[in-house]
Amino acid sequence: MIRDFIQAARLRTLPLASASILTGGAVASATGNVGFVRFVPLFSGCMLTVILLQILANFANDLGDFENGADRVEGKERSDRAVASGRITAAAMKRAVLITGALAFVTGIATVLAAVGDAWAQLLQWVAIGAVSIAAAYTYTAGKNPYGYSGLGDISVLVFFGLAGVAGTATLITGNWDPLWLLPAATIGLLSVAVLNLNNLRDHVSDAATGKRTLVVRMGFEQAKRYHLILFAGAWLALLVFWRLDASGPWRGHLWYGLFGLVHARHLALVFRTKDPSALDGELKKIAISTFAIALFLFLSASA
Repeated sequence: MIRDFIQAARLRTLPLASASILTGGAVASATGNVGFVRFVPLFSGCMLTVILLQILANFANDLGDFENGADRVEGKERSDRAVASGRITAAAMKRAVLITGALAFVTGIATVLAAVGDAWAQLLQWVAIGAVSIAAAYTYTAGKNPYGYSGLGDISVLVFFGLAGVAGTATLITGNWDPLWLLPAATIGLLSVAVLNLNNLRDHVSDAATGKRTLVVRMGFEQAKRYHLILFAGAWLALLVFWRLDASGPWRGHLWYGLFGLVHARHLALVFRTKDPSALDGELKKIAISTFAIALFLFLSASA
């Protein structure tokens, strides 16, 4: 049973989820205004909370796809999904969702309290953001009207993996706000959307058959490839502009970023050549790991 829950948690998705916290920690550290004693617990609290939120989303996805019939392929339930295959009952998965959501709320509240103390106005604002994040993680594919089935998943990923994850982490740690942080937030957010779009490119046939109206289903396979290119172009442009505007920052190792850029260029060439969606399966890990690596390099540059 424990092994089944570990599988349903989809640990391979956690590096991508943590990329926003690494980047937020990087820009917070780059300000030079945060001491070690404050930085470590707040950064750790943000990281733990976002990991729990990602696991919550994965549990809810496994449950929601089963309840909404999205795990039924050619009349058969998918054997790789925990609830659909019968390895975990729907009731047990619902309990796991509740427990994970409660843990995420507790770690989030503890982190915010450590950051703002008794500043109640700020506390309430952060609690509201946390509640929205938990609700978004659950209702992505679970519930009666999952927004992920209506083509809104891309916007959600951009907001929570990018803008809220990066800029929100930096703001909580530093106690300040800098509009410049929206640029690296856009980089991580757009690359995370690219991972989602790649997943939807691969699954667009089965998604259409089961009523999942993702953006790929809505715009078509070929048009979604051009959208994929726009996501990568926007991500890299945002990062280059950030480096330009923050020229005094601690950002080093540009040669390595160039290598990541080449990886992404080769990926895009493969995507545009692909006619068989299943051929894209191996690219998911490549883009997710490269996004994590970019965030890690930013973090190491700022904290070294």
